[in-house]
Amino acid sequence: MLVRSVVVTLIIVFSECITVYDTKSLSIYELYLRATNCDAVFKSDLIKNGSLSSPEYPGTYSPRTTCRYEFQGRGKERVQIVFTDFSLYHPGDEVRDQCEGADVLSAFVMIDGKEEKIDSYCGKKLPRPIMSNGPRLVLEFKGIYSSRFSRGFQAVYTFTETFGINTGHQLTELPCAFMFNSTSGHQNGTFVSPNFPGYYPRDTECHYFFYGRNEERIKLVFESFDVEGVAPCEARTASDYVEFSNYMARDRKFPRYCGYISPFEVMSDQKFFRVTFRSNDRLDGTGFNASYYFVEETNTLSSSVRPTLSPGGTSSSTSVFLSIHVLLFSCVVSCLSVLHHRNPL
Repeated sequence: MLVRSVVVTLIIVFSECITVYDTKSLSIYELYLRATNCDAVFKSDLIKNGSLSSPEYPGTYSPRTTCRYEFQGRGKERVQIVFTDFSLYHPGDEVRDQCEGADVLSAFVMIDGKEEKIDSYCGKKLPRPIMSNGPRLVLEFKGIYSSRFSRGFQAVYTFTETFGINTGHQLTELPCAFMFNSTSGHQNGTFVSPNFPGYYPRDTECHYFFYGRNEERIKLVFESFDVEGVAPCEARTASDYVEFSNYMARDRKFPRYCGYISPFEVMSDQKFFRVTFRSNDRLDGTGFNASYYFVEETNTLSSSVRPTLSPGGTSSSTSVFLSIHVLLFSCVVSCLSVLHHRNPL
């Protein structure tokens, strides 16, 4: 069947169905010949966001259905998947049996040039948002069975360069960096790890720079913190971590933080503060959700809270200067990266 349009279109050919994405109106025309096996490729140079669903959604999908959804971004783009509905056949107890013997949707990312599965989803619990570690992501749906109570799934996809972080001013000089400036009129706000509340992407480094006025300090309050790792959160323990510093370079005054930590606070010693999040290519966590406050120094002398060590973690409880800072920090990051590859731990 030949599909013609007067506007630029992206035609995705399934094994036994054709989906045409009208990139001007973003509407979707589906011509189902037979709803069985299907494959789809989504490219960011044609469309930056849209939706996808299992065959015949919201009706029941057919038995022995296998679909592969491949997302191909460009450059610094990441792929984010946010589910809006999820109902797959499961024969037993979802918590106890996990996905054994059930219909399943699996997510894969590229690590060292190979596809590696990061998670599988089944049953009726809505999955957390997914984010790739680079410009590519693959979803694979295997519907072995079928049930009149199983609608399948529906999700929204986005090719993004913001890592799902919607606060602060993004700095393009670094792959993932955001600035929070007291002079912008925002004396307080929130910031999160990439893809929060979903699992953060693997092999990702993000920086958060806080610039206060003279006589101001920065107070950070972490409401939730789940970063995979064990103390002391160094490379030798294969840990992801969050690092705090009063400088662009590492500040030995602060230990690195990882693990599951109860709410806690951190206070800077001066008007500048840096927070760095780093994940490796192994395991995942939900990351962190935090608030920041630019506070007068005279009001912080008695309120600085230092978290204490706890099991399974590390705690319980203008423009010119910016350009110089970012330039110096970029040099430090590049040098450390070269040294790491020459002398891996």
